[in-house]
Amino acid sequence: MTIREFTRKYCQRSNKMALLSYFGNLIVYFFTFWLALQAIAYWWLVIPIVIVNSFAAVRLYVLQHDCGHASLFETKRLNDMAGYAVSIFTLTPYYAMQCNHNAHHTHIGNLDERDSGEIYTMTLREYQTAPLWKRAFYRLYRNPLLMLPIGGFFAFAIRNRWPKNTLKIGVWGVLVHNLAVMIWLGIIYAIFGWAGLIVYAGTVLCSGIIGVFMVYLQHNFEDTYWDRKPDLRFEAAALKGASTLDLGWWFDIATANISYHDIHHYNARIPSYNLRRCHHDMREVFDMQVIRWPQAIRNFSLKLWDEDQKRLVRFPGPKQSISTSVSAKP
Repeated sequence: MTIREFTRKYCQRSNKMALLSYFGNLIVYFFTFWLALQAIAYWWLVIPIVIVNSFAAVRLYVLQHDCGHASLFETKRLNDMAGYAVSIFTLTPYYAMQCNHNAHHTHIGNLDERDSGEIYTMTLREYQTAPLWKRAFYRLYRNPLLMLPIGGFFAFAIRNRWPKNTLKIGVWGVLVHNLAVMIWLGIIYAIFGWAGLIVYAGTVLCSGIIGVFMVYLQHNFEDTYWDRKPDLRFEAAALKGASTLDLGWWFDIATANISYHDIHHYNARIPSYNLRRCHHDMREVFDMQVIRWPQAIRNFSLKLWDEDQKRLVRFPGPKQSISTSVSAKP
């Protein structure tokens, strides 16, 4: 039996499961946000509540992402309606997200189409021959102390106000989405004042950190897969170029199983509520690579794709960078 044949039986969508996941998530999101505002005077209590609320926000994004693949509900119409509705709270325009993310699926593992990914990766050769300013910028860009908090907040709060390819995808949809977000912020201010906006900013910051943490590890690990056409192979790009993060049952619940990213890339029609079961069943038949907490943390030290060794590596030392740059000159 092939992997494609194995995964087909997990593609069955269920409106009942989708509604439970979708509205259950919304209840947790709004309740924890309200609870954080009630506890505003006690920072030691607000922080854990905000963390739970942030995971709920990330989970909403995963469900919106499922809707973009038409894999959450049984019909495309229901998926689109749910995706547009929840996009206000994920701060992510639905149609722009759908188009850009589908492009990411199309070009996964393609070294010539790296702009389609969420986090840019240079090759070792590109880095070693790049000017000093570009290497310095890339080091800052890939620094987790900057990438997680600043990059996450920038991506959701600022960049998503005008996503890439907006002019191609549709300006009006983005503008209408931004207006809806402004109304949502206005409602928060009208009911809770500045305290509400401060708590909300905290949840956006925290959910951005979680989101970038997930997105980074989904494709940035030592034995990931990159190649160029005509050698690029879809199955290898999907199953080797995307990770499985086995970080525990609670983490899977909190992130709607998007940690099983290899199977998702291989067959995006599998709903999030079936992904975990599909992957664990596959382990009994196929050899599936798994990343756990120690390796996940270590992967943040890997920055560059080495085309010769076919693996992600750390930044080279100063002498190695200089010597290679000199030897690369004609």
